[in-house]
Amino acid sequence: MRIDIVSAVPDAAHSALSASVLRRARAHVDVRVHALRAFASDRQVDDYPFGGGGGMVLKPEPIFACMDLLAAEGSIDEVIFLSPDGARLTQRVANELSLMQRLVLLAGHYKGVDQRVRDALVTREISIGDYVLSSGELAAVILADAVVRLIPGVLGDVSSALTDSFQDGLLGAPVYTRPAEVRGLHVPQVLLSGNHRQVTEWREAKRLARTTKLRPDLLADTTYN
Repeated sequence: MRIDIVSAVPDAAHSALSASVLRRARAHVDVRVHALRAFASDRQVDDYPFGGGGGMVLKPEPIFACMDLLAAEGSIDEVIFLSPDGARLTQRVANELSLMQRLVLLAGHYKGVDQRVRDALVTREISIGDYVLSSGELAAVILADAVVRLIPGVLGDVSSALTDSFQDGLLGAPVYTRPAEVRGLHVPQVLLSGNHRQVTEWREAKRLARTTKLRPDLLADTTYN
């Protein structure tokens, strides 16, 4: 898989990509960050909006020029614009995108991008939540992280991603590690029993109870199923 992140502030993406799972993932996934300023003849990537109003808007020319280069390097499955008014990012969406060969993530900045870019180039718009960030690079990295951890080889234990919260519509079960007792707090005995059937049943019961208590909306939401 290859992921191209198109950014007005590439350092914001580079920083997150150099740590933890995303850093390890680059041995299995080709992740490239493209600085929009390199495609602007005057190095200016933003301008004031027509019609007035506060804020700045990413200019269309550098984005079109960057996309011309990326398209010339091979086919692209999706051009995704990270936007607060996009469709919600869910585990189901991450699973779907992980099966693709090449994604381009366009990170918004300032007040967003010129609408002509969205009309002509963007195939999909995704939001990581109902709030606004100062930098779309953060949203792009979050999307990239959600996708690449599903690629075989990225995580040391392939079953880890398959048992994450939301994979089948429920939250994860409580988890414990050594020691078995700390400050009078004990690990549930069933987890120490060695009985795999009982452990599985306990975990499933806890997952359902936790989802019912914390996220009852998931039980009625078919988005994750």
